Amino acid sequence: MQRRASEHLKHWKDKNNRKPLIIRGARQVGKTWIMKAFGKASYSKMAYINLESSKRLQNLFTVDFDIERIMAALQLETGISIDAQTLIVLDEIQEAKGAITSLKYFYENAPQYHVIAAGSLLGVAIHQEVSFPVGKVEFLDLYPLDFQEYLTAIGEGQLAELLQKKDWPLIKTFKDTFIRHLKTYYYVGGMPEAVLTFANAADFQEVRDIHQNILTAYELDFSKYAPADTVPRIRMLWNSIPAQLAKENKKFIYGVIKTGARAKEYETALAWLTDCGLVHRVSRISKPAIPLKAYEDRSAFKLFIVDVGLLATMGSIDSMVILEGNTIFTEFKGALTEQYVLQQLKAATDNPIHYWASERGTAEVDFVVQDKNNIVPIEVKAEENLQSKSLKSYVSKYKPRTAIRSSMSDYREEDWLTNWPLYAILELFG
Repeated sequence: MQRRASEHLKHWKDKNNRKPLIIRGARQVGKTWIMKAFGKASYSKMAYINLESSKRLQNLFTVDFDIERIMAALQLETGISIDAQTLIVLDEIQEAKGAITSLKYFYENAPQYHVIAAGSLLGVAIHQEVSFPVGKVEFLDLYPLDFQEYLTAIGEGQLAELLQKKDWPLIKTFKDTFIRHLKTYYYVGGMPEAVLTFANAADFQEVRDIHQNILTAYELDFSKYAPADTVPRIRMLWNSIPAQLAKENKKFIYGVIKTGARAKEYETALAWLTDCGLVHRVSRISKPAIPLKAYEDRSAFKLFIVDVGLLATMGSIDSMVILEGNTIFTEFKGALTEQYVLQQLKAATDNPIHYWASERGTAEVDFVVQDKNNIVPIEVKAEENLQSKSLKSYVSKYKPRTAIRSSMSDYREEDWLTNWPLYAILELFG
């Protein structure tokens, strides 16, 4: 697989003031694979330690943070003589108490070592860590394969390169091909195992089985790692997301979880799912001004999950319904499309992502992204429906420099907006 994050890792390796790197991301998005692939490609040696399976090292960091002692233990465990040309990988770092704190001492006392850490529930562990090494580590967020990475993985790398070039006339020539692959991506999603299985066998049922296994693993994590009294609420909130997104107004409503549910009852559950990287919270803004966070309404938000393919599985959507279309599929098609766009925006930019709705709720723009000193409204259309009343209302009121409508229609610039094909949305901020 070719991952965009590999370039980030190469840049990290060559930094003069390099800090230990923490890779964050939900379970099974490819953290272990990318660390091992990077180690093999860029270093003469790699010392890989999984702190979940290496039971004898789980108390290594509770004695002290003496780097010489820690290095001796890592060398004994891996059988590798570690030097400044070795990549040290601490996988499932949250499983060893104090291991996250030790990264501070690697940075301060042994900066010559190249250290990468990752963990499936790292976000939860970081918030629970008593002494987190603030300012002593760097972060890299890893997500499922984006649409261009997916195209490359299934052997359509030339199509991905064409999108990167933004050769709109030639892209238009292959429009039907892009749409076919995009609809398939809605079903397969970007989880690495599902993508590789589909690339090798093109079997939709095998993909669905993989998705089900991943979702089962997530459910097991709820029971294993979350506070016992919070687990039922986590499950209920998580399982309500497809219904939330199927609504015409996709604002998260606690009453959809169960009648009479209140925000306070689900605060911990929502925080846990967010920290795990399983859900993305997109809050409403009352006004599109810089910084967007200053105008954020934390009480109004949408929730999206980690991957569009998993959402299709949670909704029990058959592959033919997505690929061939169906009149009764209209509402959920919009849900998959918004999920897809959010996923691509997360992969393409570190900028804050929100949505805008008028005070009376008569108009709503699906996403609003702060791009440096510019604020970009993005309205999402599942097909070629080019009515954009909400976006027009936004433009009339705030007069943005750029306004985007993303649909299955071709790229074109109009008087007050630019239509950006859904299959090219990744390049919007490229």
